[in-house]
Amino acid sequence: MLLYTPLSYEEIFPGEEDRHQLVVYNGRQCYVKKRDDETYELVQLISTDPYDFLRIEFTPGTIIKR
Repeated sequence: MLLYTPLSYEEIFPGEEDRHQLVVYNGRQCYVKKRDDETYELVQLISTDPYDFLRIEFTPGTIIKR
């Protein structure tokens, strides 16, 4: 779905970002979402290195045990 709007993501989908935590995983900063079974789901990788986005462990949806 594409939304053409001048509003920010937070204004359209309030509260969604509150559930995400910024953590360091395998030496890279990532946003994760806590799941019910005490694990975390990788939501977004924060990196300036294009190679990081090709690494399988940083695929969105990856389950992380902490």
